[in-house]
Amino acid sequence: MTLVAIFSGAGISTDSGIPDYRGPNGVWRRDPAAEKLVTYDSYMNDPEIRRRSWRMRRDSPAFRAEPNVAHRAVAELDRVGDGAVRVITQNVDGLHQLAGTPARKVLELHGTARAVVCTGCGARSSMEEALARVEAGEDDPPCTVCGAVLKSATVMFGQRLDPQVLGQARSIAKACDVFIAVGSTLQVQPAASLAGIAAEHGARLIVMNAEPTPYDEQADEIIREPIGTALPTLLKRFHAS
Repeated sequence: MTLVAIFSGAGISTDSGIPDYRGPNGVWRRDPAAEKLVTYDSYMNDPEIRRRSWRMRRDSPAFRAEPNVAHRAVAELDRVGDGAVRVITQNVDGLHQLAGTPARKVLELHGTARAVVCTGCGARSSMEEALARVEAGEDDPPCTVCGAVLKSATVMFGQRLDPQVLGQARSIAKACDVFIAVGSTLQVQPAASLAGIAAEHGARLIVMNAEPTPYDEQADEIIREPIGTALPTLLKRFHAS
């Protein structure tokens, strides 16, 4: 049975109205200071950064976004493909799951923006609940359990990836027959190293991204076409005949 690993980055979600970060028109290129809003030390030590972060979350298109044709193509491959599919995503938007890929088959390397976690007691709750508090006038809502700082359940800059999730991702990269890196600059480590791990263990590496990546030289195939048309076409190769 063929194991297809799909490693998705921000580029797969831009057609859903969610801007990427490091692309030509990415958030960090347009406003480098915005990176502080998702940097752990800045967030924890500066109340104004937290207030700006909550406003950013409140106004983010991610919570109104719908899966696009690329997300749906991945879910379709899981339904009708002749092998196994696993998704490893750098994204925190939850659109793979909303498109129909079972949550148990999706590894969220950088966590999820659809939940919040207390930095003190670890209590988790929904982002929807926290944003309702922001709308009601709390510009930096504290944990309702212990009063400590709340943050999105994402991995911010300066935080380590969950070692268990990263370990599972590495196991998939080592075991897969095909590794498709789609919409990722493959610059953020250690997540990007999964492409190299897959290639080193014999997987066919396919890189689909608008701009060159550090792993292009190891790739068996490089695709520069728009993801919304190129990914569905590519994945049809792996449908059951």
